[in-house]
Amino acid sequence: MSEEKNFTLADLAEYTNSKVIGNGDAVVSNLASIKNANSKSITFLSNPKYSNFLETTSAIAVVVHESIVIKEGMNYLQSDDPYAVFAKLSSIFKKQDPDKDLPLIHPSAVISPSSNIGKNVTLGANVVIGHDCIIEDNVIIKSNVSLVQDVHIGENSIIHSNSILGSDGFGYAPSKAGYIKIEQLGKLIIGSNVEIGAGCSIDRGALDNTEIHEGVKLDNQVHIAHNVIIGKDSAIAACCAIAGSSVIGKNFQMGGLSGVLGHLSICDDVIIGAHTLITKNIKKPGNYIGIMPAQNQKDWAKSSIFIKNRG
Repeated sequence: MSEEKNFTLADLAEYTNSKVIGNGDAVVSNLASIKNANSKSITFLSNPKYSNFLETTSAIAVVVHESIVIKEGMNYLQSDDPYAVFAKLSSIFKKQDPDKDLPLIHPSAVISPSSNIGKNVTLGANVVIGHDCIIEDNVIIKSNVSLVQDVHIGENSIIHSNSILGSDGFGYAPSKAGYIKIEQLGKLIIGSNVEIGAGCSIDRGALDNTEIHEGVKLDNQVHIAHNVIIGKDSAIAACCAIAGSSVIGKNFQMGGLSGVLGHLSICDDVIIGAHTLITKNIKKPGNYIGIMPAQNQKDWAKSSIFIKNRG
């Protein structure tokens, strides 16, 4: 449940470009899940299969799709995209940032003289900006982030705590004397309106650049290897890894704990289910999944033999 703030339902409808059904003067004080809402809450229903909760919720108002059959006597915000309305409401009810009065650049931040920092950039405690980095306007970099070198971050992007950007890629040439390190000579280019979660690692390129295009969203603990390109408006869930030199198209979605092998190409508009390993190029948009659900060990062994024999 969110922090309490007071708005009329009509105010919220105007802000979210949705339609009021019921009492527009009803006062809403918080945003909550449909199961835990109270008499001051606004909640949302984006999936019709949960419509039964409309009968039991205590919320004063519910955000619903235009196709939902509404219950008499309740208040609603109707929209063709209730989940987007929920996202806008979350920004209204967000708690006040406790760091808003701190200096934009924390005194403990370290910035190389060869790097350039744009206007209205926030650098949290213990941030390190290595040499030859460019940070454009309105970027927020939270505590303990390191930009190792040759990193360019586009405007309005957010980097969450403990991420390492622009580090050496994993490149070694095997020899009789052991492994010879391949120096990483490329850059890491991050577009505008990108958000990178906590504890991520993204390597700069070996020769060509690693590129994270505009609007990409990365969850926590995602690893992107050198020379990878991730297309515009892609979203990657936690604990995923993409090996070196793979090229990912636009609008890519990747479920948690999934992986992409190196030197692959994935076209636009591909969705990868959780815990899936991509081992070959994907040339056709669609949903792909490779996980086998948990089952009794003996049943799993039988299923594995069946799949092996079919293959």
